[in-house]
Formats: sequence, C-alpha cells, structure tokens
Amino acid sequence: MATSAAAVVDEQTAKPLIAKDHLKAFIERIERLEEEKKAIADDIRDVYAEAKGNGFDVKALRTIVRMRKQDKDERMEQETILQTYMVALGML
Repeated sequence: MATSAAAVVDEQTAKPLIAKDHLKAFIERIERLEEEKKAIADDIRDVYAEAKGNGFDVKALRTIVRMRKQDKDERMEQETILQTYMVALGML
C-alpha cells in the first residue's frame, strides 16, 4: 500500500486519516504569511500616501513600478504597440 504524508487510507474502514498536525502546520504557515502580506500591503499603501503628500502622482508611480518589473524588451514592445495605436488614432 502506498502512503502519503497528507493522508493515509485505513483499509478496514476505507476512510482517509488526515495527518492532523501536518495539516495544522500548513494552515498556520499560510495564515502567518497572509498576515505578513497584509502588513506589507499596508506599508506600500503608506509609502504611496507619503509620496502623494509630497506632490507625486501616485498613478504615475504605480505605472513606473509595474514597468520596472518587466523585461526591457517586453516593455519596449508594449511601448511600441501603444505608440502605434496612438498614432493610428491621431493622438500623437
């Protein structure tokens, strides 16, 4: 019979027996990480609020942060497509 760390089947009752402690540890780790994620999101929101208070445009900052995450070639391709569309619509 093959066994798994997550569940074992009792052959007599055919019911899965959950490794309770293992499952609980996963759930607690996930909960802790979710709390950390929320704290980080709050910190980021505070930084954007501070930047706004200093006269910076938050929408532009978010766009720059998103663009800096992209690969240079991917970013250039998107900018070229955007510029092409804008020219076609007479916006440039």
